[in-house]
Amino acid sequence: NNMSKSRGPGASSPVNGKQGNDWDTRRKRKIADITHALSASPVDVAALRRMAISEGGLLTDELRCQVWPRLLNVPPHVLEQEPVERENNKDYNQVLLDVQRSLRRFPPGMPDEQREGLQEELIDIILLVLKRNPQLHYYQGYHDIVVTFLLVLGERLATALVEKLSTHHLRDFMDPTMDNTKHILNYLMPIIERVNPEVHDFMQQAEVGTVFALSWLITWFGHVLSDFRHVVRLYDFFLACHPLMPIYFAAVIVLYREEEVLECECDMAMVHHLLSQIPQDLPYETLISRAGDLFVQFPPSELAREAGFHLTAASTFKDFDLASTQQRPDSVLRRRRRQKQAALERSAANAVVVVARPSAARRFVRLAVMGLTVALGAAALAVVNTALEWAPKLNFFP
Repeated sequence: NNMSKSRGPGASSPVNGKQGNDWDTRRKRKIADITHALSASPVDVAALRRMAISEGGLLTDELRCQVWPRLLNVPPHVLEQEPVERENNKDYNQVLLDVQRSLRRFPPGMPDEQREGLQEELIDIILLVLKRNPQLHYYQGYHDIVVTFLLVLGERLATALVEKLSTHHLRDFMDPTMDNTKHILNYLMPIIERVNPEVHDFMQQAEVGTVFALSWLITWFGHVLSDFRHVVRLYDFFLACHPLMPIYFAAVIVLYREEEVLECECDMAMVHHLLSQIPQDLPYETLISRAGDLFVQFPPSELAREAGFHLTAASTFKDFDLASTQQRPDSVLRRRRRQKQAALERSAANAVVVVARPSAARRFVRLAVMGLTVALGAAALAVVNTALEWAPKLNFFP
């Protein structure tokens, strides 16, 4: 049973007795559903998103090889690898150092020779993506994301997906400054405040800030989780969702540890130390489901307004699809940006920024607040609904 390999101690489906058999049945059905969605013409990407989010995610690395490219709209015929100049590359030394330190990201027991070969491929992927996209700046932790794709997909496919991800979901982390990364971290406390004001106030009083979650966010938790199965399960979820979902997941981890946090001494160093050590036996399926529910209840646009951030109603998923059609979207985006700017200026003149969300999304948000989560889980529904359309200023297109 392949799933016994891919579910870790934090998994929410017991694999013994009757419930174990139930999970086997559900798992087989899910594999059939994923295969069916892949063979549909055109491929049923909305169904694949739901599968990636719902219990167990995409189940096997074989399926991930087929589904992950679909979730990022990367064509199956990917570019040939081109040789990368290492010696005169400004990032080479830092990348080399980080990759040499990444031993624990490779499966235990892997022969040294095989691991060293993969580390060479890891360096090549990173340098190639940076070479093709000079607007991107390498950051420490980037290699933690790339190695996950390399281990699941192999070098060629990993390069194509990492490049797409770097110019979209990870774009903010690859700026010359940390400003946009800090901006995303600023969402953490408003989410926690909505769900548990006591934990929020305690953290504020301890002045712990949000830096403890920085490595979670910029590595998509790859750096802090020791079990690779948990990492790929989270990547299924994040690839199927809005680019801000990792910050909701970070909030859910903090909220899950409520008792530990409140029992901790109200001191910055103590609370920071506690929070930066992630327990390895988290109930991942439960937390994924909760993160999805919170996203629907408290969408980014609402949090951004509350926290007083500068908000442009950037429809990131639409922009993402636009870029994914392999057009040069610059002119369209410039026009859209001008329209947004004009709308913002008009609304600023009225001293109120009103972001109109589609009524279907509003209705769904209300439902979620009333606690009516559907069997799919709110996150899966949010993906196929329009609740994901509005996000704060995320500079996907510099």
